[in-house]
Amino acid sequence: MTSFVGRTRLLANLKRHLAESRLVTVTGIGGVGKSRTVLRLAHQIRTQYPDGVWFADLARLQDAGMVKHTIASALGIADQSSRNETDSLAEWVGDRDMLLIIDTCEHLVQGCAELIHELLESAPNLKVLATSRQSLQLPYEHVVPVPPLQVPGDDPVESLFTNESVQLFSARAGAVVPDFVLEEQNIAAVAELCRRLDGIPLAIELAAVRLRALSVEQILGLLADRFSLLAGASRTALPRHQTLRAAIGWSHELCEPAERLLWARLSVFSGDFELDAARFVCADERLPAEEITNLVTGLVEKSILMIRSNHAGVRYKLIDTLAEYGEEWLDKLGQTQDLRHRHLAYYLNLAQRSEDAWSGPRQVYWFIRMRQEHDNVRLALEHALRTPGESVLALRLLSSLWFMWVCCGFQREGRLYLERALEANRAVSKERCKALWVLSYVRSAQGDSVGALDAAERCSKEAVRVGDSRAVILASKMQGTAAVLQGDLQKASALLGVAIEFNTDNKELNPGLLPAIVELSLVLSAQGEFIEAESLLQDCLQVCKERGELWVGSYAQWAMSLTKLATGRAGDALQSAREALRVKRHFHDTLGTLLVLETTARIFAALGREPLAARLLGALQQNWKTAGLPMLGAPFMTSDHDQCVKECQKAMGEHLYAQALGDGARLDLDEASALALGELDASENDPG
Repeated sequence: MTSFVGRTRLLANLKRHLAESRLVTVTGIGGVGKSRTVLRLAHQIRTQYPDGVWFADLARLQDAGMVKHTIASALGIADQSSRNETDSLAEWVGDRDMLLIIDTCEHLVQGCAELIHELLESAPNLKVLATSRQSLQLPYEHVVPVPPLQVPGDDPVESLFTNESVQLFSARAGAVVPDFVLEEQNIAAVAELCRRLDGIPLAIELAAVRLRALSVEQILGLLADRFSLLAGASRTALPRHQTLRAAIGWSHELCEPAERLLWARLSVFSGDFELDAARFVCADERLPAEEITNLVTGLVEKSILMIRSNHAGVRYKLIDTLAEYGEEWLDKLGQTQDLRHRHLAYYLNLAQRSEDAWSGPRQVYWFIRMRQEHDNVRLALEHALRTPGESVLALRLLSSLWFMWVCCGFQREGRLYLERALEANRAVSKERCKALWVLSYVRSAQGDSVGALDAAERCSKEAVRVGDSRAVILASKMQGTAAVLQGDLQKASALLGVAIEFNTDNKELNPGLLPAIVELSLVLSAQGEFIEAESLLQDCLQVCKERGELWVGSYAQWAMSLTKLATGRAGDALQSAREALRVKRHFHDTLGTLLVLETTARIFAALGREPLAARLLGALQQNWKTAGLPMLGAPFMTSDHDQCVKECQKAMGEHLYAQALGDGARLDLDEASALALGELDASENDPG
């Protein structure tokens, strides 16, 4: 009785699978719209089945023995004899070319699976479309999950007004309050409401019903307890559809006791997680680790857990709404603190493993992995910072993830957390020393040389007090980095030289030895000592190649392009700069990419390709605004940039230069990189 909204791609997918398979099972959580979707599909494809599309609803059925009878009744079969009901059904279907939709099978899955198998064997032209919160486990079954609707933000280029979730809310709101109009004044609140409700159609529809008494803003404000707010919206719907709690509670009752316990424990994760994490965090004598895999599989089949597969592996996710329900149960069980501590322990261990492996051949894996774990790292940090006696673990976790803050594009977040953790741990310790040099590194990556120097100096003083020689060396390195940014080349040379000398026999390449070598080469180049700089970089690149280290290697290639450009080898310089850019595509290294593009613009100007250089300068001008301080405020880099601008203006003239600059300003960072690599415009490809 209400309009159908969205699901265009899903419906097309279902049509394709029905054309290829005789049994398609549509799965998904309660309230996600499985029944509505298959009814919509039935309406669209009914003409393809000469003997009709038939619908059997098992939702009210409690007795598995009544499945055959209910389906027979739906088909209009009036056989009252004592013969086997399966025989009656099979005979009636016979050679009919038809589609049978069996709705809501999960609570009677065994009986449904047996009947469907018997019917498909005996009726060659029959196709079955089933809905269930878990699959039927038949070998030829094709399972199609129904995800929640897209929420605002899933597609960054999509208008809020055309988003599926927003359109559903608008349609249902219009039915409840006839004069409701989606407009600029309320679109932001509606979009946020749909995000908070995870795009679950049932939740959105129940929220819309509340417009009889509340405004959108009021509903949003009261959504802290989403379950009680949305209770009892409809008197005529089935009991489990009257509230979101009832819909989820029904799924909960279908789970085995061990599955319910795992559901509650999995609620401690944020975002998605790997199976290993579930085993470590959730297992104990009640849930042995060896049973977790089967229990996770059971929760996937019951549509409690969503499964995500990509090139990096399989990950699982509880939608926020289901996680909240699990959290309530975990609180009732009194296990929340214990599970949160185990969650913290797992991610601390993972962080330490990732730090140990960062400089090796699996660097890209760890980059991707820790970005995937970002939400869980945040959650673990928050727990450690809020829990008495565990704030030192926050220091350890943050410090182990120095590469995540510096190399993976999370400088701002890393700085905020580090400053909070240091404030919470004022007593001098080795953990605090490490956090201070990491903070210095992060501040340098933001271009805050004064703040970086302050943290490095504090680290040095405290490290001497606790006898932490490694922290003393790294503090020297970070002081050297700050000096580079401040243009104090003599001081930078001395400090970086000390760091390299004391790190030479150290197996740890990052963040002491290799970055110090690259930074010292920059100082040497700025001082005109190009042969020494290039020799250092060749050694650095050789070590990177042997160890499989890519991140610092890309900076070494960039630094190499600077020495080559300075010594009149612009063509060779372009090759080195492009190699750096290709590697940086593996990492979310905005800062590094911008620095390489600065040099690439200068190289193009040196090659007489000023229009291309000017376009890059336009892109840089625009993209630096979102990245931080241009050229990190380093004087020697800023002066090189200004010189490049003057050369392009002189060669092109003010008008053409301004035009090229404007063209470049429309490019995002990926497009600017493609332009520099000769991929964006065929006419601008560089033969070198």
